[in-house]
Amino acid sequence: MPKPTIVSRDEWTAARKRLLVKEKELTRQRDALSAERRKLPMVAIEKEYVFEGPDGRRTLADLFGKQRQLVVYHFMFGLPPDWDDEGCPACSYVVDNLSGSLMHLAARDTAFAAVSRAPFEKIKPFKQRMGWTFPWLSSFGTDFNDDFGVTLDAKHTVYNYAPVSAQPEGRPHEGEREGLSVFFRDGNRVFHTYSTYQRGLDHLLNTYNLLDLAPLGRREEDGIMHWLKYHDEY
Repeated sequence: MPKPTIVSRDEWTAARKRLLVKEKELTRQRDALSAERRKLPMVAIEKEYVFEGPDGRRTLADLFGKQRQLVVYHFMFGLPPDWDDEGCPACSYVVDNLSGSLMHLAARDTAFAAVSRAPFEKIKPFKQRMGWTFPWLSSFGTDFNDDFGVTLDAKHTVYNYAPVSAQPEGRPHEGEREGLSVFFRDGNRVFHTYSTYQRGLDHLLNTYNLLDLAPLGRREEDGIMHWLKYHDEY
């Protein structure tokens, strides 16, 4: 990767100001997009999903606790041959980036949980190894992963709202996939308001956000996230 050119301070300042104009426009566009996202309609959840966690069986409504909003990260940790005793390294990277900020969500009436298809007895030791404290539950034996678009197999062939055969970045592998879904509780009713997948998760990754500010960037010429390790293996 080429290094930046060397210029005088005045030349650098002029170039920085030109880029700042574009950065400010992107910020305005992001604010407008966020406002449009909040105006999306919502769909009532009619099925009762029951998960297994450290406190036994809990419904989707239970995951809200006292909050009205719930963010669920669909963590790729399925049945073999996907992952046996460890969750997906990329999903581990995602929740590493999220975990330090989750304690602030409750102040804005929002709860968080991760959900995986692996049985809870598989999830528990890996969560302990990683040192994560957020709620992480198993959807094993339920339709939750299928219904929210994070399972790919012969029966489920749509991911990120498009057939897998038409994915612009190549056909994703079958099995469990990554994603994030948002729910809203109004009284005793629960609604699905939003889901995102693949690079829709990029803006959640503060490590990437910091690398994008540096001159060498992400340095992923050999493939997206191929450099990742579990955080206890660096």
